[in-house]
Amino acid sequence: MAINDTIQIALIGAGGMGQGDTYHSTSLPGVKLVAACDLYTSRLEHCQESWGKDLFITRDYREVLARKDVDAVIIATPDHWHARITKEALAAGKDVYCEKPMVQKVEEGQGVIDAQKSSGRILQIGSQYASSLVFQKAKQLLEQGVIGKLNMVEAWLDRNTAVGAWQYTVPPDASPATVDWDRFLGNAPKRPFDATRFFRWRNYRDYGTGLAGDLYVHLLTGLHVVTGAIGPNKIYATGGLRYWKDGRDVPDVMLACMDYPGFTFTLKVNFKSGVPVEDFGFRFVGSEGVMWASMSEVRIAKQPRESEPGFTINEFASDVRKKFMEDYRKQYPLKDLTPEALRSNDQMRYAPPSSYNAHLEHHRNFINAVRTRKPFFEDGVFGFRTAGPALLTGVSYEEKKVCGWDPQTLTRTA
Repeated sequence: MAINDTIQIALIGAGGMGQGDTYHSTSLPGVKLVAACDLYTSRLEHCQESWGKDLFITRDYREVLARKDVDAVIIATPDHWHARITKEALAAGKDVYCEKPMVQKVEEGQGVIDAQKSSGRILQIGSQYASSLVFQKAKQLLEQGVIGKLNMVEAWLDRNTAVGAWQYTVPPDASPATVDWDRFLGNAPKRPFDATRFFRWRNYRDYGTGLAGDLYVHLLTGLHVVTGAIGPNKIYATGGLRYWKDGRDVPDVMLACMDYPGFTFTLKVNFKSGVPVEDFGFRFVGSEGVMWASMSEVRIAKQPRESEPGFTINEFASDVRKKFMEDYRKQYPLKDLTPEALRSNDQMRYAPPSSYNAHLEHHRNFINAVRTRKPFFEDGVFGFRTAGPALLTGVSYEEKKVCGWDPQTLTRTA
């Protein structure tokens, strides 16, 4: 493909995320949407309203993959279709942008990686944290040793609204006539038409991955970008369904702990905490400071190393305390109290311009990879290194046990 040629893309799964992805991609120069696939009629109609009446629309994604004018596809279907459509798209010679999580089940990961390798096509996973300028800055600062040796990372992504908790709108015309229910089910258990399950599929294990695949994948992506880590070796999660008792079968509160070589990673998601605003962030704790990161800024509080070890002698007898302090002050004499002697607590803050959009940059990276044939780093291997451990938090929650993971072989070990 010549660098100035128009890239013609297709959308498979035209829900809110899929259409959002497509708006970002088609806002870039030389990118055109030529086809869209979805299982709900009104979404297809909206795609034509947005991108033109000549847009090819279908309920069968295979018709999209068969088109010779499609260079690349965006896959934004429910999670249980990700692996199958990605593999078929790669085999059809299409470059693929697949929304996270890359797969619904851990067992599907290696098959997608193999499909990417054998096809020679571009595969990029859709977690925009990988393209975030903020997380790249955090990586740079960590590598420079600004906070010393990393020993713990905390991450949280709390959503405190109904929409944030996946209470998506069920349209009034939802029916077997407007929704292709049988095609939606795919390899999921068969059941009668249920509009709530179709439009709020993230709430059900049959089609989604719950907090693990929707949000923990983002947190793992951010962690891996900043630290360069490739995965934990032990994973444990707990939680429960505390507030959104609306028929869903996945928890709305989840806490997880992962052991990485050299540091511990904790993750938290809470879907209802009483304050109607999303709260998201990372806290990197080092031997000489703390670094906070979000999608909008990096902050550092740097604490110098202690100049003396301190002491706890109040429970000792007076003669023992006296002797200890005499020896202690010989080794650590008191310094004159002057302004120059005050300890510093350096504060640093880095933020991109207000117009910066990491989601747009992620699509820019994908389109650039399609043009240049130089893959972005969030490929199948990177995508599974975040999806695998994330999905195992769901397994740990269900099985009530610690899960083992080998980040080298990308396999569950316990």
